[in-house]
Amino acid sequence: MRAVDLIRKKRDGGELSREEIAFLVAGASTGTIPDYQLAAWLMAAVCRGISRAETAFFTEAMLHSGEVLDFSDLRGPKVDKHSTGGVGDKTSLIIAPIVAAVGARSPIYVPMISGRGLGHTGGTLDKLESIPGFRVNLSKREFRDALAACGCALGAATPEIAPADKRLYALRDVTGTVESPGLICASIMSKKLAEGLDALVLDVKTGDGAFMKNEKDAIALAELLVDTGKHMGKRVVALITDMDQPLGNAVGNALEVAECLEILNNRGPADLRALCVELAGWMLFLAGSAASLAAGKQIAEEMIATGRARDKFRQVIAQQGGDARTVEDPSRLPRARKTEEIRAARSGFVSRVACEQVGRACVILGGGREKQDDAIDPAVGIVLGKKCGDAVRSGDALCTVHYNEESRLREAVDLLARSFEITDAPPKPQPFVRKVIGA
Repeated sequence: MRAVDLIRKKRDGGELSREEIAFLVAGASTGTIPDYQLAAWLMAAVCRGISRAETAFFTEAMLHSGEVLDFSDLRGPKVDKHSTGGVGDKTSLIIAPIVAAVGARSPIYVPMISGRGLGHTGGTLDKLESIPGFRVNLSKREFRDALAACGCALGAATPEIAPADKRLYALRDVTGTVESPGLICASIMSKKLAEGLDALVLDVKTGDGAFMKNEKDAIALAELLVDTGKHMGKRVVALITDMDQPLGNAVGNALEVAECLEILNNRGPADLRALCVELAGWMLFLAGSAASLAAGKQIAEEMIATGRARDKFRQVIAQQGGDARTVEDPSRLPRARKTEEIRAARSGFVSRVACEQVGRACVILGGGREKQDDAIDPAVGIVLGKKCGDAVRSGDALCTVHYNEESRLREAVDLLARSFEITDAPPKPQPFVRKVIGA
């Protein structure tokens, strides 16, 4: 079997067998297939599509390219949440401590293996690493110890977990091959199933800032993810949520961590808090720690209001080598040296925020990767002053750009200035959670 033959087969619209996909995945995990051939196959797969059978084979091969973790000695349900990615999507840093804090009543564990920024969207690992000293690259033993001590662990996939995905994920980020439902499903589910989960909540984004911009495509992906999870014997639900504007106000790694701390201190943007409570409620319900979704959401609100979720996050930061003083003193996070405001040219209402453009502007500033080996500047980003539906007057600040390099500023500012649409009448409000799949 040769990689070039499998590239041609997919290029010409053929369906690969289980054995052929296993060969590709093995080549990715061992390094016997070079990057340029893997990238060519990925592009062919995006252009030609991947069937449900190929998706199942791909997920299975990726899962078994490494080790499936076993936390059966920790008595209690294991539950996680995964988002397909969006601009300003920082919910993992809030939800994991909310759910883990409930473990003081009855054991529940959140083994959260996350990824880095992909395309114009931010990555949980990049956000966590903006906390001074925070370690995401934990050994299998360290991950298990953190999970046992805190009720949750927030880390990268170890070399033993879905090693093929690590290489393919990085290639997809820099070769324009992210937007494939089959590839997205295999990447997500291979890592999540390797966590030894009992239940999984999926946040499938749709809109301008999502990879699935069309709601119909997002629903199809959600159904694929739910079917794959249920086929593997897991309790799975997917929420289709809005990504037509950034979630919360902050976009950029350290800025987003600071906003998470606001929520955990019982403040912060209402849209971010509402989504976190919704997702955490589903996690608690599926895990059996709440009798209903409404009860789960009520418990989640309680964990925020009482400070238990904040205290849990402090414990997690300390456990993983970070500076726990950051919880009380966010000024310890990296800060950009300079800021610049973008102001409204006219009065009216914000009717649109071009979400993907905001994400791209953050990447231009240095907050994301344009090439696979790019270093990230954790301090840079954008803080929105106005969002869809807000009234503005001429000269009001629409957003504030936090930057370090003058050479990166102008392109980002030009992009952001075109990202806000102001009209005479406010836009029609849109539901935040558009649909629930698998409930």
